[in-house]
Amino acid sequence: MKNYVQKGENITVTAAAAATSGEGVLVGSLFGIAAGDAAIGKDLDLVTVGVFTMPKVATVSFTVGAPVYWDDTAKLVTTDDDTGNNPEIGLAVTAAANPSGTVNVRLNG
Repeated sequence: MKNYVQKGENITVTAAAAATSGEGVLVGSLFGIAAGDAAIGKDLDLVTVGVFTMPKVATVSFTVGAPVYWDDTAKLVTTDDDTGNNPEIGLAVTAAANPSGTVNVRLNG
């Protein structure tokens, strides 16, 4: 195909804020996991597909297959879409109880 660009599993963006490898990053409606560290204004590679262990709101519980939302202010995953303010980023692939600090998430890509 003449118009093919890339698979889209990794997307390079300009870091709007300092990013650390492994943390969730939201750029507009694009969500991914930082593949490395980046300073503000520098290139940042985001991984947009796969399963990642992600920090969660300690008091929420996840069941396998539950939708996962990103709270960009807290930099945590949650079960609350906050009336549409928290974008859905994937599905829980492990159960996570209250209290616990992480859940495994398959990103929507």
